Amino acid sequence: MTTPQAAENSRAAGLMVGSMAFFAVEDLFLKRAAEALPPGEVLMLTGAAGALVFWALAASRGEPVLIRDALRGVPLVRTLAEAAAAMLYIVALALAPLSMTAALLQASPLVVVAGAALVLGEQVGWRRWLSVLVGLAGVLVILGPWQAEFDPTGLLTVGCVLVLAVRDLATRMMPARIGTFQVAAWAYLGLVPAGGLLMALMGHGFVPPTPWQWAGLGGALIAGLFGYYAVVAAMRLGEVSVVAPYRYTRLVFAIVLAMVVFGERPSLSMLIGSVLVVGSGIYAFARERALAKRRSSLETPSFP
Repeated sequence: MTTPQAAENSRAAGLMVGSMAFFAVEDLFLKRAAEALPPGEVLMLTGAAGALVFWALAASRGEPVLIRDALRGVPLVRTLAEAAAAMLYIVALALAPLSMTAALLQASPLVVVAGAALVLGEQVGWRRWLSVLVGLAGVLVILGPWQAEFDPTGLLTVGCVLVLAVRDLATRMMPARIGTFQVAAWAYLGLVPAGGLLMALMGHGFVPPTPWQWAGLGGALIAGLFGYYAVVAAMRLGEVSVVAPYRYTRLVFAIVLAMVVFGERPSLSMLIGSVLVVGSGIYAFARERALAKRRSSLETPSFP
């Protein structure tokens, strides 16, 4: 018999898979745009549009955006990390194969596990440390620095993963009084100056988008917003330890889109590395779920 929680977990899993499909489509649109336009310009335009959307959503909930909290402490660190990660990621999308970028991005949860132990003092047992090491070995296999066809553009995504870990750790430390839409609005606002800085660093000027390019940017924004809504709904509806592993379906969608749209053919080493990264990540989630259940059983009082 299906329990209410199991039913909610099933719905949440479906929402998570859907959100990952939307994010993969967003990456597809962004890669197309960043190949035709300066990557910094793409960042500025999508950041401005996303900021307007989330600013309106925050206002509808009575959450002010222009407050001092946004410019100090943990919220500022999170916004800066988001901007830095976006700069690295948009350049990676423009230069590196989509399949490789998506595969390397899957190491992000493992880096967060290591960061939570080293920075926040969370207890991480030897099994999860081992899964982190296996996942990092998978990253090396994907990159293949020992191979003659080594593509250094993959290092951009590795840098992005490291900065994303800073963002996610800052998110855990965010004061409870700050709303989700406030955080999202700040993150998108931060992309505007980040895009301008990237254009200056790369020596690019503004290129007026064509109607088709505007449509592609709009498609990226819409897919990203739907993906964001779905992932938030999934995490609120289901148990995190059950739903979170479905994040890895993003890699499947990305590889299929890369093959169909860009004609990419993932190498054997990339597929093996992806299995190592995804497998170690799923194990880390499963281990955390088992530990959470054990802690819950120990905290439950027993009566004679």
